[in-house]
Amino acid sequence: MASTSAFVSIAPVLAKLPLCRASSVLRTSVFTPVRAAPSSRHVRAAPSVPQRGAAQRGANRWATTMAGGGANGSSKYDYDLFVIGAGSGGVRASRIAAGHGARVAVAEEAALGGTCVNVGCVPKKLFSYGSHYSHDFADAAKYGWSVPEMPTVDWPTLIANKNAEILRLNGIYGRMLENAGVELKVGAATLTGPHSVEVNGVAHTAETILVAVGGEPFVPTFPGSEHVITSNEAFFLESLPRRVLIAGGGYIAVEFACIFHGYGSQVTQLYRGDLFLRGFDHDVRTHLAGEMTDRGIDVRFNTDVKAVVKNADGSFTTTLKDGSTVETDVVMFATGRKPKTSELGLEAAGVTTGKSGEIPVDDFSQTNVPSIYAVGDVTDRVALTPVAIAEGHCFADTLFDNNPRSPNYEYIPSAVFSQPAIGTCGLTEEQAVAQFGEDDVDVFKSAFRPLKHTLTQRPGERELMKLIVRRSTDVVVGVHVVQSAAGELIQLAGVALKAGVTKKLFDSTIGVHPTSAEELVTLRQSERAKAEAAAAAEAKKATA
Repeated sequence: MASTSAFVSIAPVLAKLPLCRASSVLRTSVFTPVRAAPSSRHVRAAPSVPQRGAAQRGANRWATTMAGGGANGSSKYDYDLFVIGAGSGGVRASRIAAGHGARVAVAEEAALGGTCVNVGCVPKKLFSYGSHYSHDFADAAKYGWSVPEMPTVDWPTLIANKNAEILRLNGIYGRMLENAGVELKVGAATLTGPHSVEVNGVAHTAETILVAVGGEPFVPTFPGSEHVITSNEAFFLESLPRRVLIAGGGYIAVEFACIFHGYGSQVTQLYRGDLFLRGFDHDVRTHLAGEMTDRGIDVRFNTDVKAVVKNADGSFTTTLKDGSTVETDVVMFATGRKPKTSELGLEAAGVTTGKSGEIPVDDFSQTNVPSIYAVGDVTDRVALTPVAIAEGHCFADTLFDNNPRSPNYEYIPSAVFSQPAIGTCGLTEEQAVAQFGEDDVDVFKSAFRPLKHTLTQRPGERELMKLIVRRSTDVVVGVHVVQSAAGELIQLAGVALKAGVTKKLFDSTIGVHPTSAEELVTLRQSERAKAEAAAAAEAKKATA
């Protein structure tokens, strides 16, 4: 039986294949690693389940595992831990648990790395990088560069290069599992009981099972819904569509609207509500909507798709619920994701699920079945890759290192790679008012054209900086940025908020000049103070 190193040796060959074909090749192989020596975007409340002392059981399990010799000890089960899903959370949990001495296996039916690596964060960011070049080429002329004509897009080259990079990452994940001593089972896993799993017709038992299968795009059923694509398929389009209709108002819809527009497509984005990015700060939402519209994206609110008809020439006519029609070459739905649990056999194991298929867990990621845990998007807590990684790490430390701990979901920084991008951390203005009361919340904000675009005068590039402060404590409880490098900026803002930074500390910090970020430390007058000053000026004018 080949080791994971066999994967590494064939990676150059796989890189030349379409990812779907490469994944098929991977699924026909089984990689069993040589065991390594054991080493010593707006938070939703987690569904409530009874607390059963998962931390104490973790300590007991650690003691039992160590007493039995750890990875080399005897057990009535095949493995100490069996993980279903080799995405970000599953791989982290597998590696850490194995490092603590556990005997670990992980099952994956597709390419390693899960959604983030294969059809999520990574390829999306690569596409986003590429989509900016059209603006850069045009802006260069304003900075003295001679640009004789606009370069054209070679879409197949983008797809091929993206596929090669993703396959490289697949290989890295394979090597990480091998080096940690984790046994990889290639195939779909199904739960058959509280301690049993079946993969490709072969039964396996484990003292603990971790479900980390993530989620998948959801498309509602309507006339012609079979003609639409999701973000999964968008990463493998054979050619760049000239016209694109995107239905949805979440961050995926917004990001792809900007990506396709940047590459030169004519983009129409629909959202059934009054304003997209529900759950984000209202000022951020309105600001981005205005900038996207100024860029030339046709953003339509309070409308939705009624039907899609495929035309003889391969294009599509989409009828909206307001009676209007839109002609496009691709119709993409980004209307949400759902946990990928329908075929896991959770019922056989006695695991309860929510109305959307999510798995309720306690603070230590334990389900209602004591031997079964779940992390990542499948739990419908906070659907972010770094959160899944943190949950997986905490799970492994709790059960296999006698170190009970759970993730802290407060002040999680996140980004939306729209154009301009969004960085957000902490409470929105609306959340702060609801939590502390309007009289205890001060808002500091500024919208402006950044220095770079004073020369280009490019529309759709205005930036927004906003701080939310609790008046009674002076603590900054929210930072929201709309700016081209917002993702980079908000990471350090997250550190500051977790440390309890005050507005006084922001004010006493010397700015870096000339940057957009310095605006955050020069916001001196609150919106309340501005309104009071304006009212006083009006009153004085009226009595003059």
